Amino acid sequence: MRILLLSDIHSNLEALEACLGAAPACDVVVNLGDIVGYGASPNEVIERSRELGKIFVRGNHDKACSGSSNMLGFNPIAGMAVLWTRTMLRPQNLAWLRDLPAGPAHVDSLQEVQFVHGSPVDEDEYLLLMADAVHSFQATQPPVTFFGHTHIQGGFLAGQDDAATIRPVLHKGAPETETFVFSLDRKCRYLINPGSVGQPRDGDWRAAFAVFDSDAWKVTYYRVPYDVQQAAQRIVKAQLPGRLATRLIEGR
Repeated sequence: MRILLLSDIHSNLEALEACLGAAPACDVVVNLGDIVGYGASPNEVIERSRELGKIFVRGNHDKACSGSSNMLGFNPIAGMAVLWTRTMLRPQNLAWLRDLPAGPAHVDSLQEVQFVHGSPVDEDEYLLLMADAVHSFQATQPPVTFFGHTHIQGGFLAGQDDAATIRPVLHKGAPETETFVFSLDRKCRYLINPGSVGQPRDGDWRAAFAVFDSDAWKVTYYRVPYDVQQAAQRIVKAQLPGRLATRLIEGR
């Protein structure tokens, strides 16, 4: 089975369409949350995402933008984007967003893999450091967890005697699509982040996603160029904070 992993689209339609254009044929699409927030195309991104499949977990921006949680912990710019998104969402999209489930989610025929937004322990937790990853490894059973939230492509692995950080080897900011194939060892456990489709924060402006092949037991990380200027111009035209436009170009 091949699973297309999309995370942290953040209302960036241009980035989403570029990823879908570059992705190979897959059996299942799993969305790891934060479909909306920050960007200027929330309705279009929700509707496109709903066409792709039925396996979703909610993100913190999905909760805030739907009004099912408050904005505690959001910085002022993120909060402004949340308030703008609330005013823009069509009623049916607002209701759908509000009903998104918390993780972990599973694919029926693949119970050894789980899907979350933040971490297996807390849907709003950021897995940025090895110490955070170790806690998650200790608290969960499935050998492979796919997560989002950090907007940083890569992840963590844990063997019997050691642990390591996973970072794809790619040419940051290159003008073409790049891939990095990472083969998993069935003796190890993994926390894997496909990266952010709509707002990468690892210094590479290109949209990020991943494909998991459960038969070959490997992950292919993708970075895809897209019309970032158009996405930024949409943000400016919507009168959202200008920083949300410039950070797309910077990949920060």
